[in-house]
Amino acid sequence: MRKLLILLVLSIAHLPFGVAFAGDNDSADQGVLDKLKKARPDFQFGAVSTTPVKGMYKANIVNGPTIYVTEDGNHFFAGDFFQVGSNEIVNLGELEMEKDRINALASMNEKDMIIFAPKETKAVVYVFTDVDCYYCQKLHQEVPALNELGVEVRYLAYPRAGVGSPSYRKIASAWCANDPNESLTKLKAGEEIVDDVCEPNPVAAQYKLGSQLGVTGTPALITAKGQLLPGYRPADKLAKDLGL
Repeated sequence: MRKLLILLVLSIAHLPFGVAFAGDNDSADQGVLDKLKKARPDFQFGAVSTTPVKGMYKANIVNGPTIYVTEDGNHFFAGDFFQVGSNEIVNLGELEMEKDRINALASMNEKDMIIFAPKETKAVVYVFTDVDCYYCQKLHQEVPALNELGVEVRYLAYPRAGVGSPSYRKIASAWCANDPNESLTKLKAGEEIVDDVCEPNPVAAQYKLGSQLGVTGTPALITAKGQLLPGYRPADKLAKDLGL
């Protein structure tokens, strides 16, 4: 058991990112993390909060996953945490992440997004995108149909190859262009635009945010309710997913 616990601790750095926000705070005992902090002083932890399970607490590792810790601090796990209801199984971790996504996206400045807006907005979807991703290109072809259905598409940058990569330079150049919408459309059609990475630009911050909100690939769609919808879907299917 001790070897398993050590392996689990060491593997944290390779797990999908979580995110901690100030609103995540409940007045729970920070002491439950004392042993973990001693074992891994290189980790930074967010606030400890309670869970629906007595004696089990939740905390975030900064730029790391959400972990669930026993009251004595001797055991923890990282991953999904489910509650079995009378008629359904609820992913409590995903519910918390949905709240985080709503808070994070609501705090963003729309001027930092590339937005394709309909004449009358009936629903909004946030899309973390990469211009070199085939399914991102395919989804972009659905944007006119989405706009016709009343869906506003708010693009956020997520260059999968990372900041500083050729994909980063392309997408950052679109964000820096005089007409970001036209430039993004050209890139997704396989055309070239002027390489012009201005500073500051929001791409690196959006890439980091996407990782924190559970994005692991593109396109990654997030609804106004904070639900993550990974992957491509046609306009009519997406409109239904958005309640239209």
